[in-house]
Amino acid sequence: MAPSDDLSVMFLAQGMQSAPSVAETLAGFITAARQTLDIAIYDAHLSSELEQIILGALHERAAAGVDIRVAYDEATQAAVSPVLGLDPPEPGTLEFVQSLGLPARSIGGPKLMHQKYLVRDAQQPDATVWTGSLNLTDDAFTLQENNVIQVRSPEIAAAYSHDFQQLWQKEIIDHSGNFPTSPVQLRYAGQPALVQAMFSPGQGESIDNRIAHLIAGARRRILLGSMLLNASSLLEALLNVLRQGRVPVRGIYDATQMEQVVQDWSDNRDGGWKIRAFEQVVGTAQMVGKRSTPYTPTSTHDFMHDKIVVVDDTVVTGSYNLSRSATLNAENVLFIESVPLAAAYAAYLESLMARYGG
Repeated sequence: MAPSDDLSVMFLAQGMQSAPSVAETLAGFITAARQTLDIAIYDAHLSSELEQIILGALHERAAAGVDIRVAYDEATQAAVSPVLGLDPPEPGTLEFVQSLGLPARSIGGPKLMHQKYLVRDAQQPDATVWTGSLNLTDDAFTLQENNVIQVRSPEIAAAYSHDFQQLWQKEIIDHSGNFPTSPVQLRYAGQPALVQAMFSPGQGESIDNRIAHLIAGARRRILLGSMLLNASSLLEALLNVLRQGRVPVRGIYDATQMEQVVQDWSDNRDGGWKIRAFEQVVGTAQMVGKRSTPYTPTSTHDFMHDKIVVVDDTVVTGSYNLSRSATLNAENVLFIESVPLAAAYAAYLESLMARYGG
């Protein structure tokens, strides 16, 4: 992160970076902690080399007196069905958390604690958040398309800290994220960046509606990078834009995961309209589907795992899939208005479309 900037971003794609380099970047974020570090993780299962890098950083900071807490999804302790592309966690998250030897709590609920964020020194002027789509697994570091964004802002960190505290105190996702947040003026690449964080399930419906409203108001471009495209509001908004034909719609999704979703829709008597809507969107827009490996617990997990929307000069990203389940999960999302950041995300998505478009 440049000294004059408050945001930095890291883009990952299958085979385009080494796992140790990603682990070292995360370790660097951890070792900058001076007082507190709160970690909310959904999936963590690392090979010994990567585990050593990250655990080494955590243990060094704990020994230095940093107060570290870890919240993780309770479903990691049991088998999770991959129905509706839930991206079930690999076996081993519970063991990973236990190996840390740090204060930790499992978070339960009817849906998933799907967060992937770290909050560093939340009460300090240089408080910083690490968030995005990246789980802590070897496959996520090397085989999946993911993005990570770091935000240096005491206001944004306070919002994430509030969400973490709700999860930590109640140990259940219900009612977490149910608090108002405000936009914060920051900088990226030397230019203004207006940033607002939102959290589900508390703000799930609002997030869903805001994304749909953003798409409906597009003037120049819409680019999507998402494992799933199955939120009703999203499909309806995209169909309306495509019917008008005034704004190009482009993007990439995970074709294999969406096939599982479409199969589930076909088994539901009310799912027919979603199948037609999805097929119309993919058939009319310039959408590319990555052909990933079908999920099994032991298969290669090479999903197109990003969760990105770019509309004009606004970026939406975080842990939040473009799916109905995301409104009910514990998730986080950033809405960022920034010309250079939108250009960087657009270039990344265009590169993935070119790579998998053949």
